[in-house]
Amino acid sequence: MNSALDYATKLIAAESVTPATGEVFDVLEAQLSPLGFEVHRFTRGEGDEGSDEAPVENLFAIRRGPEGSKHFAFAGHVDVVPPGEGWTSSPFDPEIRGDLLYGRGAVDMKGAIASMVAAVAKVPAETGTISFIITGDEEGPALHGTRALIDYMHEQGIQPDMCLVGEPTSVNQLGDMMKIGRRGSVNIWIEVDGTQGHVAYPHLADNPLPRMVTILSELNNLHLDDGTDWFQPSNLEITEVDVPNRAHNVIPAKAKARISIRFNDQHSGASLSKRVVEIAAKHGGTARPIISGEPFLTPPGVFSHIISLAVEAETGLKPEASTTGGTSDARFLRAVCPVIEFGLCNATMHKRDEAVAVADLDTLSRIYARIAQAALA
Repeated sequence: MNSALDYATKLIAAESVTPATGEVFDVLEAQLSPLGFEVHRFTRGEGDEGSDEAPVENLFAIRRGPEGSKHFAFAGHVDVVPPGEGWTSSPFDPEIRGDLLYGRGAVDMKGAIASMVAAVAKVPAETGTISFIITGDEEGPALHGTRALIDYMHEQGIQPDMCLVGEPTSVNQLGDMMKIGRRGSVNIWIEVDGTQGHVAYPHLADNPLPRMVTILSELNNLHLDDGTDWFQPSNLEITEVDVPNRAHNVIPAKAKARISIRFNDQHSGASLSKRVVEIAAKHGGTARPIISGEPFLTPPGVFSHIISLAVEAETGLKPEASTTGGTSDARFLRAVCPVIEFGLCNATMHKRDEAVAVADLDTLSRIYARIAQAALA
């Protein structure tokens, strides 16, 4: 029987910088098919390479249990961020050095997917229905990935009862944290138009910068909330200010800025966008928001208890239930069924020489097997 390490090594070796297509899905299909899964693959997006509309491949695999049995889903992504320079060994040539397996995607998140595959091999088919919701577009724009998979499931009448996303949630050691929610995210581009002119003749020009400063000052001074029982306070950050002006003696014609808001469940992307648009308009500016995702929360209950018991049985730890960190595709899957994230240690994700402890892969596969069996009981 293949181990989680074997599966991970093969997945890492299939180069899949976002958006992922082709080989890495061939590898995953070859791993799932012998375990009795029906594998369905499809591509969305028809744009040029490098654009938000570039083709993205997705995979949905299902092993059906007895009629009327419960349905547990594993979810994740096989695309990875660009490796960058300065690796000790080739990022797509997986290498074991000491107790660690090195390679891009080792923890984010091909290692977790490998542990999922190894886990389902231990779960008898008669236990219930298990599926894999796998995208090649999580690290990128996320336009044609998990959202397309959700559409596919709706079209096929497929409805999981619970879904576990294998993002690397552990901090100091495997099992110390799970994510029961995440904050939402909205990015907003702000522009203020003026009239270009000579700085010595300001009455003949209209400087947009004072108005932009006023807008940003008001936004920066907003108090959004004090947090909740499960979420930290929402925060608004100014992430870019741009004035395309190369001359020291010219009043510019335009000022641009961008803000990013990470928000808890006291807000929606739409409500925050409306607030920023109104503030910009009050001072003569415009604002264009793009909502990346809404906040989600799976309150502590049956699902988190199942995960906690499985983790404790294999590691002796009780995972902290957290909502910290950035966004993940759980922001879409929350609309399908209760969703929680749990996976490997995240210390090296997106870094040079990304690596996972070999022992953690096997331990995680056992935890995932326990979770699946308990969720299907």
